[in-house]
Amino acid sequence: MQLIRKLIAGAAGAALCAAAVAAQPYPAKPITLVNPYAAGGPADTLGRALARELEKQLGQPVVVENKGGGGASIGASVVARAAPDGYTLLLGTAAAHIVTPLMQHTPYDGVQDFRFIGIVGNQPNMLVVHPKLGVKSVDELIALARKEPGQLNYGSAGPGSSPHLGAELFRQRAGIELMHIPYKGAAPAINDLVGGQVDMAVLNLAASLPFIKDGRLVALAYAAKERSPLLPAVPTLAEAGIRDAESASWYSLAAPAGTPDAVIERLNRAVNAVNQDPAYRQLMGAQGVELWSMTPAEAAAFVHRDQQVLTGLVRGAGLVKQ
Repeated sequence: MQLIRKLIAGAAGAALCAAAVAAQPYPAKPITLVNPYAAGGPADTLGRALARELEKQLGQPVVVENKGGGGASIGASVVARAAPDGYTLLLGTAAAHIVTPLMQHTPYDGVQDFRFIGIVGNQPNMLVVHPKLGVKSVDELIALARKEPGQLNYGSAGPGSSPHLGAELFRQRAGIELMHIPYKGAAPAINDLVGGQVDMAVLNLAASLPFIKDGRLVALAYAAKERSPLLPAVPTLAEAGIRDAESASWYSLAAPAGTPDAVIERLNRAVNAVNQDPAYRQLMGAQGVELWSMTPAEAAAFVHRDQQVLTGLVRGAGLVKQ
């Protein structure tokens, strides 16, 4: 009986502690930010910088956990299953929320199983070629591709990745045939592109910038609505004659569905405050990251719009799961 009484008392104490934590203003304990990609990539750089700044705004540690694999579905699954209390968040991407659920069966719905706090960053892609091609403009690249249909190839970080869909969108808009060479990540794709084994790619600007600057890659066009301040002499795709071909890697901050409005709004205020910090803006600008300050409703609307666009693109590329 004495043991039973101790167990009951312990359970009651734990319940009281949990209730006390729940009654405290959010956040009352450390927050976990899940990055669904491996350490060292663009998402990791952004996620860790964001975590450091959120700590200042929220007054609690924000711990980044890398849970890569499965086209970002492993990390997204962890957050979708987490308690909807604001203490487990996802650094989401189009792959995690839209593309991977279209291409394969995932244990979560990429949109319905999350609440979107904000779009915390956007990294437009750059159309780059190896110098061996001898082309200096988009027109010259298209002319070469039409002269040799299907002979030019492009590398990507894998089927459904931003470099794949960005290049596929460019191919469709330009009306040319290209051969896709998928890799198991951005690093090996860039290595082979720089080495000359691959002809071209539509890559994240931060990943391609060092090679553009040292002349190992040639930048032909920026896949955004305006030119990049990091490479102001490079035209946009629209300026080069290819309209409606913008592509980028966007990053959301998302929480499990069911997270209370008050928590979502508190996190949204923190993100928007981080975006106004001059040092943080300078750091992100050096990475080619555009900072967007949105309300949760605006972020959700953005994801829904991109879901419609990407669904059509993924279907057009024949990648939708059967």
